[in-house]
Amino acid sequence: MLITNDIVISYMQNIIKKNTNVSPEITVSNTLREINFRSLDFAELCLLVEESVDKELNFDAAQLRKIDNVSDVCDFLINATK
Repeated sequence: MLITNDIVISYMQNIIKKNTNVSPEITVSNTLREINFRSLDFAELCLLVEESVDKELNFDAAQLRKIDNVSDVCDFLINATK
């Protein structure tokens, strides 16, 4: 499966809804703070992506510190699955 922005955003919406019972409208310009997307949510998202592509994601902590908004998350996961 090819990971796209739409897939990542859909996964993020599902995670937030499952954890908070809120269905947020998410765009690539939202900050993670605006949508209340926490580090545990990010870990869950990474696991979902790994299952989708049947591949373990490899990345370093320095990359994670640069993630601030939904666009950063999408770019990070798309690059990590190449």
